[in-house]
Amino acid sequence: MNEHIDERLREVKEAIDLTGTYHHTYEELEYGAKVAWRNSNRCIGRLFWDGLKVFDQREVGEEEEIRDALFAHMDYATNRGKIRSTISIFKPKRQDEEIRIWNHQLVRYAGYEEGNQIIGDPASVEFTKKCQELGWQGKGGSFDVLPLVIQINNDPPKWFTIPKEKVLEVPLRHPEYEWFEYLGLKWYAVPFISDMCLEIGGLEYTAAPFNGWYMGTEIGARNLADDSRYNLLPPVGEGMGLDIRRHASLWKDRALVELNQAVLYSYKTDKVSIVDHHTAAQQFQLFQNKEAKCGREATGDWKWLVPPMSPASTDIFHQSFEDRMDTPNYFYQDKAF
Repeated sequence: MNEHIDERLREVKEAIDLTGTYHHTYEELEYGAKVAWRNSNRCIGRLFWDGLKVFDQREVGEEEEIRDALFAHMDYATNRGKIRSTISIFKPKRQDEEIRIWNHQLVRYAGYEEGNQIIGDPASVEFTKKCQELGWQGKGGSFDVLPLVIQINNDPPKWFTIPKEKVLEVPLRHPEYEWFEYLGLKWYAVPFISDMCLEIGGLEYTAAPFNGWYMGTEIGARNLADDSRYNLLPPVGEGMGLDIRRHASLWKDRALVELNQAVLYSYKTDKVSIVDHHTAAQQFQLFQNKEAKCGREATGDWKWLVPPMSPASTDIFHQSFEDRMDTPNYFYQDKAF
């Protein structure tokens, strides 16, 4: 084994001396992507790092080919609701070549400025404007799926409509409140992160979209509840008949619980993979235990690992972690636009 490793290291060094770079084998690419997930300090779901499905798309070159590969990724990962953790890895960054996906997530809802009001997702306003400048026109609704925008090198970016059948969405309803359904809410099934850079052994894969499945609070306590996002706690609180004029009534807390209950209920009713924050915290504890048995200490960014709802009721709240960035890893990169 050591001889094999030494030989491989010699090959890599020779390639770097001759060309300034080297090429990962599929095994190196696959393992590197998995370890990058294991090293991701902000992810609570790392228990399943070794089950990541890796699609090697390094031979794909044109925008339309990248689009088709992304559509194939979406189909495989969505799996009719039984979501599979997946990553598609495109060509690494070279001196004269770089692939960028402009989207923060492959699926996200548009945000339209209408005077002092925003229709849709406020987090998407800037990107929505860019899409409109490129020629895309949405319907102006609260849940319009944005197009894919792909750029190769300094070529003009190309945008592509995502076919409706590629996007599994979950209409939200509540197990007890019939009026909740009339709010007309929904959310997409799979969070495909698409704007981070995967770094393995010094090579940067600037286009490497990946997904797991949602923790319920990501939708119910952040995307739909934050003041700067869909800001739905007031209408939910009013629907519940709460006094939303006084903080001391704890109307926000009560509305938050029921909004999250609706998310979990709807996804589970539709048989779409999702995990509640208490179960996710327990899974993270199992991850820590497994890492310890392997002689590794799990790193973490506490403020990201602590769930945004009832944090003190989880074990994570009462722990501390070393926020150390090991590699391979997934890194934030400057916006492509």
